[in-house]
Amino acid sequence: MRDPVDSKTVLTLLRELGNHCQGPGTVYITGGSSAVVIGWRETTIDIDLKFQPEPAGIFARIPELKNELNINIELAAPDDFVPALEGWKERSQWIATHNRVDFHHFDFYTQALSKLERGHAKDEADVVAMVREDLVVPSKLLELYRQLSAEQLARYPSLEPASIEAAIQRFIQEHGD
Repeated sequence: MRDPVDSKTVLTLLRELGNHCQGPGTVYITGGSSAVVIGWRETTIDIDLKFQPEPAGIFARIPELKNELNINIELAAPDDFVPALEGWKERSQWIATHNRVDFHHFDFYTQALSKLERGHAKDEADVVAMVREDLVVPSKLLELYRQLSAEQLARYPSLEPASIEAAIQRFIQEHGD
């Protein structure tokens, strides 16, 4: 059993990863990792990471840090499950730079879309926290979702576009803008 992950552990992981890499790149954290760093949750069960572009040497250090810090690390991001929304890179908030590696939160709008699509109560609570923290404006989320093309959505065959839009609209009705 791995330890719960708090903000200090996430930031330690980022520093250690960056300092180990032999080249530049960008690492995005998402989900519970973002939640604990921003502060709307105390802990999470794992750290979700995405690399784009992948910093040279990063994979060599991950297994070591997983054991040293006694944590779970997953290679996952919202765009594994839903299309990334237009402008996601520009909206991905910077956290830190270590060595030549930049660390960001994965775009909160795409995170919110992924969470509302999944539809779990804990996910909806995270989206409520994103709105409370001024990270997401629900009407803008709906606008960004409507900008996705049929081709972008078709790349995710398990998605039901009408259901996702309905979930966003329901969220707006229940939680306001």
